[in-house]
Amino acid sequence: MTRRPKNLAVGTLFWLLPLVALSIAPGLAEDRQDGDLREIRVGMAAGDLPKAGYVDLVCASEAPRTLSGWDRWRECPADAAGMRAVRFGFDPATSKDGTMVAGHPVILTLSIDDAGQVAGLQIETDPKARLYIRKKAFLLGVQAKFRYGAEGWSCTEAQPAGGEQPVGGVFLKETCSKTIAGRNVVIERKLFRLPDQDAKNFVDETRISIQRAKG
Repeated sequence: MTRRPKNLAVGTLFWLLPLVALSIAPGLAEDRQDGDLREIRVGMAAGDLPKAGYVDLVCASEAPRTLSGWDRWRECPADAAGMRAVRFGFDPATSKDGTMVAGHPVILTLSIDDAGQVAGLQIETDPKARLYIRKKAFLLGVQAKFRYGAEGWSCTEAQPAGGEQPVGGVFLKETCSKTIAGRNVVIERKLFRLPDQDAKNFVDETRISIQRAKG
């Protein structure tokens, strides 16, 4: 008698991951030497940021302030490192599905240094997305790895702590980093359930941080 694997759904999921990853994330430029997100590239001058295609510019600080355009970035308070963070979204006129990367609703933040250069870009999956989309949030990290090349990543995986439990038989706390073309790329992926969370609530996220490499 043939025994059926207990975690058939989980096995199927990970069998599909390479197929998902083969699609380079839409919204990220195809040329790895060019943009990191559409026309935006870490290291470019803030004055060269596109004038159209982006909306809802706001200072990403404890006291948010709406900005009329990229040229108002100095109105945002600087952090201890002298960086000014601007949160933004895609203009519905150019992105009918809203602010999404590779099918995932995301929160986007640019960091601009005092010299007026884009020093960092952060892409985070939106925790307020609908459940059927949010439960796939950890997959964005897989797509991002292939976007910057599958090889050369340095990765670490943390073990469950404080009663954290797998979701559907999968536990994931992974951090991967890579330096490419003058940028440091860090991808964090998480998938687990906290002790006080029910079946519809769990931690499932990807955070992509692209920073200008020093030196």
